[in-house]
Amino acid sequence: MRLLIKNIAHIYSANTAEKFGSILDKENAQIIIEDGLIKDIQNNSENINSNDYDRIVDARSGVVLPGFVDAHTHPVFWHTREDEFIMRIQGKSYEEIAEAGGGIRNSVRKFRQADYDSIKLVTKSRIARFAEYGTTTIEAKSGYGLSLVDEMRSLQIINEINAEQPIEMVPTFLGAHEIPDEYRNQREAYLDLLINEMIPAVKEKELAKYCDVFCEQGVFTVDESRRILKAANAYGLKSRIHADELSSFGGAELAGEIKAVSADHLVKISEQGIRALAENNVIPILLPGTTFFLGKNDYAPARKLIQAGCEIALATDFNPGSSATQNMQLIWTISAIKLGLLPQEILWATTIIPARSLGLAERIGSIEPGKQADLIILDIPNLNYLPYFYGMNHVSKTLKKGEIIYERA
Repeated sequence: MRLLIKNIAHIYSANTAEKFGSILDKENAQIIIEDGLIKDIQNNSENINSNDYDRIVDARSGVVLPGFVDAHTHPVFWHTREDEFIMRIQGKSYEEIAEAGGGIRNSVRKFRQADYDSIKLVTKSRIARFAEYGTTTIEAKSGYGLSLVDEMRSLQIINEINAEQPIEMVPTFLGAHEIPDEYRNQREAYLDLLINEMIPAVKEKELAKYCDVFCEQGVFTVDESRRILKAANAYGLKSRIHADELSSFGGAELAGEIKAVSADHLVKISEQGIRALAENNVIPILLPGTTFFLGKNDYAPARKLIQAGCEIALATDFNPGSSATQNMQLIWTISAIKLGLLPQEILWATTIIPARSLGLAERIGSIEPGKQADLIILDIPNLNYLPYFYGMNHVSKTLKKGEIIYERA
């Protein structure tokens, strides 16, 4: 299968041979794709022999980027929680809503009441929408089951959908998302369930690559998080961690200590935590859409992290409670305005760095011959235009492994 994308005004990609934020800009170019891989990048040619290609796509002087890699999502849930959104508008905090029985535990109750096929169907429709906004790979967490049976259901749904549609999904076990209702007064019993039953079952069925913990005041302590993640490591699951979102709690320091792959959120990260991430090559995954959606004013210190030597990633944190978006283009704008990031830095943070965090950078995340043809064609004149002209979907086509998986009507 040979495909030609012609009439590209700019191809932008991270320059992986240089430092964070350095990009390659190939002007007036065309891309040849063969059997799902990028074969060559050439100057535009007026003498194209159409017989050499199975399909020719005209980019119409648009921009081509690598497909976005969204390395923090929670796509497997049942009902949405717009009622809690209205409560926040009326002045209730995220923490107050959670204490009143809302938040994650609200989603858990709803998830447990729904049947498998219904959850799978609605999740599959959500996954398809990622392609519409230019995302070709996601990390997909469980975490709304919080029982052995329901966490297995969640991960099984992720794995089944992964085999049935083109968006690539990397599964993460997040049984330590909250303490469920029935264990509110039996924390140790739930930890025992996580460590001695859930994690071994996840490994036995090969349902996840990573284990994540919500390490935060009122959720899992640093010591509890350490125990869970070390148990997961013993079973071959690599560590990711929700850290320092609501308070400076020591999650980033723990991420450095155990050499987690990523530490996510980091709104309240300490100076010591920043050093711990930088010194131990932990990837900070920042979720500014969550801060925005929760109506808060403090954002993760992206510039401090970069100055310390960290290469940051950005993600949507798509979930029903604190970040109801799948649109990485919106994250570009929020990151520019609220984190002070330049478009070339955001390009790295939404492509090659999250690909590294998922162990996939050898084949996705940048536009290079030999890499997978995960590409998006945008109807914009240049890279700076993407965060500037906000609230719009600029994607005209999304390709995964050289196949067009979304095309604007």
